[in-house]
Amino acid sequence: MYEQYWGFQIKPFENTPDPRFLYHSSQHEEGLNRLLYVVREGKGAGLMTGVYGCGKTLLGWTLMRELEQDVYRVSYVTNPRLNDIELLRMIAHGLGLSDPPTRKTDVLISLEKIFNENLRDGRKTVVVIDEAHAIEDPQIFEELRLLLNFQTENKFLLTLLLMGQPELRPKVDNNKQLSQRLAMRYHLGPLSPSETYEYIRHRLHVAGGSTELFTTEACQIVHERSGGIPRRINHICDISLLNGYGKNAQTVDAAIARDAIDSIGGVT
Repeated sequence: MYEQYWGFQIKPFENTPDPRFLYHSSQHEEGLNRLLYVVREGKGAGLMTGVYGCGKTLLGWTLMRELEQDVYRVSYVTNPRLNDIELLRMIAHGLGLSDPPTRKTDVLISLEKIFNENLRDGRKTVVVIDEAHAIEDPQIFEELRLLLNFQTENKFLLTLLLMGQPELRPKVDNNKQLSQRLAMRYHLGPLSPSETYEYIRHRLHVAGGSTELFTTEACQIVHERSGGIPRRINHICDISLLNGYGKNAQTVDAAIARDAIDSIGGVT
């Protein structure tokens, strides 16, 4: 709606996991590098946590883009609120099995076949469980742990990545054997005030607009009300651009940012 007015090619603050918009803050860069290390070195499992909206899913999709498609086969599960058989079937489907069997034994046999075929063809298998904090049944974590038992004498046949909100960590720790298999743990925190400023400029640049549209004071207000959480920053900035467009403004100043925050009743 406001893209042409501000000179954007695409909207800069959509809350979608578009890897083009990944802002490489020091912690997001480290988080991505740790994920890549676990996968490329064939480690058993890794855990990434962070508050809602901090960029975990965006890192997950960026990871998939970084991995060579001819070397890696990735099953990315975005909704793990399933029972054990359903989750195993979802993993198998993500690895290319179009019609996974319904019996648990048959699903496990199919998965083992996929793992070994990938190994034979020189491919590495990766299973990513996003929103893993939503898993309520402890038995599901045990099923995921048991997948790591598929291995040769010197390597795992798959790498498991668990991503979710902070409450995921104690759920994993309650399964001692799964916890001990984790080769990496990392927690994403909020952006600092200076990172929030650079984050906004980065997204404006990727969208094809001027990086100076938001004044320093506006960025400060955005940081204060968002707590440095990217999803919240996006929400405030999107409404700020809409309000600025409606006012025929040349920049988004502190007053426009405040109006945007007021119009959305705070930040969600």
